[in-house]
Amino acid sequence: MKLNISHVTQYEYADPVTDSVNEIRLTPSTNERQSCYQQQISIEPNASLFSFEDYFGNRVHAFSVNGPHKRLTIRTSMTVVTKQAPTAEERALYLSKRPSAQAWEWLRTEEAANRFTEFLLPTGYTSNTIEVEEFAAALTASEEDQGISVLDWLAALSSKIRTEFIYDPEATNVKTRTSEMFERKRGVCQDFAHLMIACSRSLGVPARYVSGYHFVGDLQGGSADFEQASHAWVEAFVPGLGWCSFDPTNADPVGERYVKLGHGRDYKDIVPVKGVYRGTGEQILHVMVDVRKMDE
Repeated sequence: MKLNISHVTQYEYADPVTDSVNEIRLTPSTNERQSCYQQQISIEPNASLFSFEDYFGNRVHAFSVNGPHKRLTIRTSMTVVTKQAPTAEERALYLSKRPSAQAWEWLRTEEAANRFTEFLLPTGYTSNTIEVEEFAAALTASEEDQGISVLDWLAALSSKIRTEFIYDPEATNVKTRTSEMFERKRGVCQDFAHLMIACSRSLGVPARYVSGYHFVGDLQGGSADFEQASHAWVEAFVPGLGWCSFDPTNADPVGERYVKLGHGRDYKDIVPVKGVYRGTGEQILHVMVDVRKMDE
């Protein structure tokens, strides 16, 4: 699928601010599932961009606006071509090379711990609480003993979160931790992703947070707005398959309708736009995202 994505982030300040230093992570990854063919980034007031890769391999653009300004606008436009998700038959072929019990045993080895340390340790958003352990244990107590594969367990976990928690944009905010999710039993894609990551890590399954876009505009009779397009999901490591994607918010497999921007240990590692400035704390944030399907 060929997609055109437009993303506009705008800050309006009550009084002029200065010395604004920022990082943006809004460049799609190029991997075996997607290719970014072109991207344009513009900053107002005009600023030079410096590009580099962070520790996790995400493309970062940094810039500074030193002069007084009351508005900062970041515009990105990109074209991305995506592929469908692997079929169940293709995944089964790879998994047949490593029995389920052997895969679980390998995840508990020192080799696995050393290789995936960053994606096994708890973070501020994904702490391993009693609630997390009980939630994961309720799924594993019977199924792991019956020889369920790591892949099937992760799929079941994703489904369990989607079934037992309600999607509610008003229930949480960007600072909500996994422990708070259990009190409300509702949240958004960021919260669902953090919960799945915490549960996976509690069983020794490496998991990482993914930010990106989810195209659903053609299914709803128009282009997607911000809430529909900007999205978060999970990648977990499955022995025999590698990193596999799971969306605990939507039942659809993570395939051609998904565009990955980057990944990290949790949301804090992959914030799309972050920065500091000197001046008033009174500001208004506007974000507009549009994802459209293009003719092949």
